[in-house]
Amino acid sequence: MAPFLLAHLSDPHLPPMPVARLRQLAGKRALGYLNWKRNRHAIHRREVLDLLVDDMQAQQPDHIAITGDLVNLALPAEFAPARAWLQSVGPPDQVTVIPGNHDAYVRNTQHLFAKEFSDYLHGDNALPTDDVTFPFLRRRGPLALIGLSTAVPTAPLMATGKLGAWQIDALDRLLPQLAEAHAFRVLLIHHPLRADHHGRFKRLTDSEGLLAVLKRHGVELILHGHDHVHSTMWFEGPRGKIPAIGTPSASAIAHGHHPAAAYNLFAIEQDGEHWHCEQTVRGLIRGDRIGDVRRVTLR
Repeated sequence: MAPFLLAHLSDPHLPPMPVARLRQLAGKRALGYLNWKRNRHAIHRREVLDLLVDDMQAQQPDHIAITGDLVNLALPAEFAPARAWLQSVGPPDQVTVIPGNHDAYVRNTQHLFAKEFSDYLHGDNALPTDDVTFPFLRRRGPLALIGLSTAVPTAPLMATGKLGAWQIDALDRLLPQLAEAHAFRVLLIHHPLRADHHGRFKRLTDSEGLLAVLKRHGVELILHGHDHVHSTMWFEGPRGKIPAIGTPSASAIAHGHHPAAAYNLFAIEQDGEHWHCEQTVRGLIRGDRIGDVRRVTLR
């Protein structure tokens, strides 16, 4: 049997951003809009995103995980184009999405992500009319995909995330059940579990509680975004280290210390009581060409 192929991309920050009305640019959005006009509009390119997605689809993954930041300022007008783009990536049964901090940029529109993308966020046992809750669980082949939300509105110049006690406690109850089912558990989260790149302004504020749960029960793989860089961190689990993998923005050209757009492919298969997982990173390597950046055996 061929390995199960899981694709992972993150932080598309879907360009172009629609024109904002003046009354929508109060507080945090004003700074974000200024940053977009001065810098980010030249970094996040739709042609780059389209090229990356085309290449990913050509690999024919069995499932696709997107770890947040589909939009930029959570303007109401951003969500319909983001929905259309997401549908072009794949249908809800083949694509799993979680929100990022930009998807919940301000309080008055933080509900729109769950409303617009609910069918991509529902767990297997949810009805179409059910509210979106986290964590949610989706079983795909040998995988158990566990979606968490760290997306909360924050003050200007802050991009921190928070899970809250309810999500951490629910995860603590869920993980042992999935271990007994012999599933390959993949945890989807937007913020990395350790703030190596941006310190306290972009950290997950309650990561200690999550790390304690993972140390007790473990997962096989953690996927995240947020930092816009290639990242591999290792965390303590009950039976060894757990790999946590980050990826650059899916729409970005190389700039400063941030690499160009890339995505991950994970080939996952069971070998007796053990799992084998190989990571292939594919990204923008020259001009308009996507190619292999590196291959790593994680398990």
